[in-house]
Amino acid sequence: MILEENEKKISILEQELLSLDPDDKRAYDLKKKINALKDETYSNLTAWDRVTIARSEKRIKAKALIDKLITDFIELHGDQYFADDASIIAGLGYLGEMPVTVLAQAKGDNLNENLKRNFGMTSPEGFRKTLRLAKEAEKFKRPIITIVDTSGAYPGKGAEERGQARAIAQNLYEFSKLKTPVICIVLSEGGSGGALALTVSDYIFMFENAVYSVLSPEGFTSILFKDKVPVSEVAEVMKMTSRDLLDYGIVDEIISEPLGGIRFVTDEFVNDLKERLLAKINELKNLKEEELLDKRYNKFRKIGSEL
Repeated sequence: MILEENEKKISILEQELLSLDPDDKRAYDLKKKINALKDETYSNLTAWDRVTIARSEKRIKAKALIDKLITDFIELHGDQYFADDASIIAGLGYLGEMPVTVLAQAKGDNLNENLKRNFGMTSPEGFRKTLRLAKEAEKFKRPIITIVDTSGAYPGKGAEERGQARAIAQNLYEFSKLKTPVICIVLSEGGSGGALALTVSDYIFMFENAVYSVLSPEGFTSILFKDKVPVSEVAEVMKMTSRDLLDYGIVDEIISEPLGGIRFVTDEFVNDLKERLLAKINELKNLKEEELLDKRYNKFRKIGSEL
C-alpha cells in the first residue's frame, strides 16, 4: 500500500532529521522534504487508508486520552458476576469541574498490554461492567462519556457461553433510556455490536481518521464476495469514514486530527476537546428528562429513513 510505504519513508527521514543540528541547512532541506511527503501522503486519503491509520500502533489509545482529559480519575473494576474485563477502562473523574463517568474500550500500546486488554475486544463481563457504572451514573445524575475503539466484541466460545449477545442487547436497551446525558467519542475503530454497545448516546463525536461500521472490510469481502474483491475497494463501498457517517447523520461532529493521525495528546488539543464536550453536556443537562430521552430515541429511529 502507498500509505504504508510512504509512512516508512517519513519515519526514516524523521530519524535522520533527529541526528542533524537544527541550524544545519541539511536539516532545513530535510524538513521541507518530510513536509512535502506528508502532504502528498495524507492529502487525498482513501477509506482503506483511514482504516490503516485507525489501526496504527502509533495512534493514541483510550488510556492516553483519559489521562489528559479527565482529572482525579478513579478506575472501577468487575461486573459483580464473573470477572473484570481489562478491555474496558471504566471509572469516575472530572471533566474540568464536572464529575463524569467514563466508559472506554481500550487497546494496548504494546503486545503485552494488548494481550492483557484482549486487543480491545470486549467480553460479556466488560459490557456488564459498563452497564453497572452507567446505572450508577444515572442514579447520581452524572453525565457519561463513552470512548469506542474496538474491532468488535470478543467472539470466543467462552464469551458466547457467558451471554455475549445478551450483554450487548442489554446495553443497547438500557442506554437508550438512561436518564442522564450520554456522549460518545469514536476514537479509532468502531466495529460491529462491540461498538454499538457503547454508541447509544445523545451526541456522537468521531475522530477524523476513525472508522465505524457493521463489520471489518476483511469480514465484508469474505462474506459477500468470497475474498474476490480487494479490501481497499470494499472499504469505499462500506461508507465507514467519519465524513461518510456525518453525511448520513449517524455521527454528529468530526474531531480534526493532525496529518497522519493523532499520535500525541497535546494540551491545545485536549483543551479544545474539553470545551466541546462541556458545551454539549451542559446543553443536554438543560433539557427536561422526557425531552432528553425523546431526542435520543428519535436520533436513532431516523437513521436510514432519508437514504
